[in-house]
Amino acid sequence: MPETICLALTGASGMPYGFRLLECLLAANCRVQLLYSQVAQIVARQELGIELPARASEARSLLQERLHGLPGQLEVFGREEWFAPVASGSNPPDAMVVCPCSMGTLAAIAQGLANKLIERAADVVLKEGRKLILVPRETPLSTIHLENMLRLARAGAVILPPCPGWYHQPRQVADLVDFVVARILDQLQVSHSLLPRWGDPGPER
Repeated sequence: MPETICLALTGASGMPYGFRLLECLLAANCRVQLLYSQVAQIVARQELGIELPARASEARSLLQERLHGLPGQLEVFGREEWFAPVASGSNPPDAMVVCPCSMGTLAAIAQGLANKLIERAADVVLKEGRKLILVPRETPLSTIHLENMLRLARAGAVILPPCPGWYHQPRQVADLVDFVVARILDQLQVSHSLLPRWGDPGPER
């Protein structure tokens, strides 16, 4: 049975990471449960020119067609859809990624707040001992940000800032995006060939 990954998009800059991750997860035949905040819709429009519909069913149709997912492979849930599987520990995903992760979302998860489905899903993943990966996109980081990250790391979350390396000699922005997405996929143990491994021969340049 394919892995089920919950992917949440929140209102931080860095939406290309989230959409590329979604594309790669679908290409790897993972089942994806997608959540996104209202501010994520604004950021997607600004950074990618993508209009994410407010209705979950419309968003699923749009993304399914755009990313060529298999029927039933992608589920999209509304912000207040409390009967979604991710809202209960009786039906948690195998892992969850919040990418990009705003500092507001990170703070809410760190404090155990669950007023929105994204925060509730993260709370479920933590309490059920599943992997939670947070991709915080902010700089500089305040003491409050760092303390929230430390609290979450101690609770078992993976804090994965989108800090691309340069040893693979990137030529375009997409190469930098793929570097970060590759690190997320590695944490999920989802196979990929986005870039050569350290020490492996790379492509001819």
